[in-house]
Amino acid sequence: MKISSLFGNGRTVLSFEVFPPKKTSPVETIYSTLAELKDLSPDFISVTYGAGGNAADTTTCDIAAYINRELGIPSAAHLTCVYSTKEDILTRLGQLKERGVENILALRGDVNPDIPRLHEFEYASDLTRFIKEHGDFHVSGACYPEGHLEAESMAKDINSLKIKIEAGAEHLMSQLFFDNALFHNFREMLEIAGIAVPVEAGIMPVTNKKQIERMVSMCGASLPSKFSKMMQKYENNPEALRDAGIAYAVDQIVDLISSGVDGIHLYTMNNPYVARKISESVRSLL
Repeated sequence: MKISSLFGNGRTVLSFEVFPPKKTSPVETIYSTLAELKDLSPDFISVTYGAGGNAADTTTCDIAAYINRELGIPSAAHLTCVYSTKEDILTRLGQLKERGVENILALRGDVNPDIPRLHEFEYASDLTRFIKEHGDFHVSGACYPEGHLEAESMAKDINSLKIKIEAGAEHLMSQLFFDNALFHNFREMLEIAGIAVPVEAGIMPVTNKKQIERMVSMCGASLPSKFSKMMQKYENNPEALRDAGIAYAVDQIVDLISSGVDGIHLYTMNNPYVARKISESVRSLL
């Protein structure tokens, strides 16, 4: 099933993101996590892609295929291009097609200053266009409520999104954010720009201080006062911080659903407990 068919029926889509196990762990270790997530009935599950774009590594493809085949849930495979050749991407598309995966989240990928870029794909829009030219895939794209870290301005970032849509992206998933006002303002900017594809709000439940420090350093998300106070109060109490993080995420989601968001994309961090607590809290709203 293609993701595009999930939207436009008057309900809020709920999707999850998972990541492959570390290279030192067998891929089967993700299956117990996925079994628990299946019970929460997400509309689809996305699977992240390993750094470096190694076309010989089929882990993401294998997990996405397992979600489709064994769990009966649509999956979306992340695909990055910053260190890939066109031949690498064609190989990956062939692997996805063989495994019956129909949905791809097309990403440029993080740039490692120690690894030279190949420059066959400069932007995610280039990858999006290439995918649409070489297969019958649904392509999703990433968007950034606070602007991409490398964008010169919000206006230029919105223009880049328009190029991505014109290249074939049919659905957007947002970077994580902790201030809903930023996302609401972002949606208004998209409407003004004429971008009408479904946009899912990316929500990350914060369960420990190191986690949020790492993520904020990577994506540049701002931390509102309410969130910072929560972190400071419970940073030395892991269980309390976990529960406070879940409550904060639920509060965000309730507001977003009430405001008519197209979907919620929950960054599960492979933690079924957290995903269950949040899903159960908002299920009736969906």
